Parts: sequence; structure tokens; C-alpha cells
Amino acid sequence: MTTKKLAYLIRHHAVKMTHQSGASHIASILSVADIIAVLYGEVMKIFPDNPYDERRDRFILSKGHAGAAIYVALAELGFFPLQLLDTYYQNGSCLSGHLSHKNVPGVEFSTGSLGHGVCVASGMALAAKLDDKTHHVYTVVGDGECQEGSVWEMALFAAHNQLDNLTIIIDNNKMQALGYCEEEIGPTNLFGKWGNFGFETIECNGHDHDDLRKALLIRKTNKPVCIIAHTIKGQGVSFMENNILWHYRDPQGDHYEQAIRELEARFNEECGY
Repeated sequence: MTTKKLAYLIRHHAVKMTHQSGASHIASILSVADIIAVLYGEVMKIFPDNPYDERRDRFILSKGHAGAAIYVALAELGFFPLQLLDTYYQNGSCLSGHLSHKNVPGVEFSTGSLGHGVCVASGMALAAKLDDKTHHVYTVVGDGECQEGSVWEMALFAAHNQLDNLTIIIDNNKMQALGYCEEEIGPTNLFGKWGNFGFETIECNGHDHDDLRKALLIRKTNKPVCIIAHTIKGQGVSFMENNILWHYRDPQGDHYEQAIRELEARFNEECGY
């Protein structure tokens, strides 16, 4: 499966999942879909038939409210049956609204409390170093999430310990729960801040798969890497793009039908189907 098809499937399934369950955060899921598709589709070492193979790369979704993107990627790649996606955010389902590892093969750690996931990822990277393991640790964090103090404690820790087996990807869609990041607590200048904290800092287009792939494969001896992936909140559905309402709103009625049509049309146009 190509990464473009996986990104389309992440978006398509996620719109359906949030529609069926009445769940929030569809715009955040859409903005991160391409990052997840390239990571799981090409970059990371994963083993669907043996999800906890010691050779696997580790991934932590620090912005756990976009967990539906991970569930879809795992299901499409064979970690568990696709039918399980229909239970998303339902009573008794293992697929909770925020990412959960309980009874979900392929999920390393439950997240949702912002600022925690990146800290777990840095701990995993240090443990791998101490144990002479060769796997890499990736984590996706939101730009609004970078307002958490624990993120910057982690940054100091990771740089001090020279965790060159750690890559942090910032889903830089420039929006957070209640508005634009610059309006809530700006200016941000994420590139300068992460660089000053000792990271090899890179910028890329978070919706361009070639650009993402190139950035995600960069390694720097004795330095962790931070990729600032410029994205659009709600990317792929015109009326959701850069519209803060869709951080919380679930697609119903005409909104749902239009979202599905737009995603299908864009995929067919881009991939020639």
C-alpha cells in the first residue's frame, strides 16, 4: 500500500468513526494523517504479525486526542481486524477516544494528558541507549502542546543525554483548542526554541510525503532531531480546514456526506483512480 493511499484511508475511516460515535478532534486527526502514513507506511520498522518484536521502532502519539489516526493505520496494516474500527469510542470498546494501549496491538502507551507522551518517548530512547538497542523512537506532539512545561524539561533531558535515537515531530497546524497558537500564547518560534535547546531542527511540509520521508530519515550523531511539520488543521476537507469549530464538532448530516465526497474526489485526483 502506498503512503498516499494509507493517508487517504486514515482520513476516510476517521471521518466515518467520528460520525458514528459523535467523537471530537476530527480536525486534529486530519492534520496528522500524512505524518502517520509515512511513518507507518515506510519509515518505521513494524511487525504486524508480532507487534512487540524487540526489533520494532517505538512510536508515541503525545497528542493522544488524534488517536483515531493510529487505530486506522494499525488496522489497515494488519495489527487487528478492520471491523474493530466500527466500535471506536463506543461503550466497552478498547478503541477509546484518546489513544489507549490496553488490548490494542501496536500501541505502545496510552496518551491524552498533553506533555506526557514526549517524556515517555525520551525515557524509551534513553533505555534503548543503556541497553545497547538499535531501534529508533518517534513521537508526534502538537504545537499547542508545546506550551506544556514538561515538554521543555524533556527537551533539556534529551539533548543532555545525546539521544540521537529520538525523533520528535511537531504537528505544526498553528491552532489549538480555542484558537490560533500565536493568539493564545505567542510568538512561538518553534524552530529557534528547539534549536536552542540542543536539537537538530528541521522544517518540512507535513502534507508532502517526499518531504516528510526525507526529514524522518535524518539522523545527527549525539543529537536528538525535531521536525517541525507544517500542516493544516482539518486538511483534506475544505470546510474543516483552519476552522477551530472542528476541533470539537463531529461530522453529521450534510457535513458528513460532503466530507466523504471531498476526500474521495481528492484521492482520485491525486492518485489517478
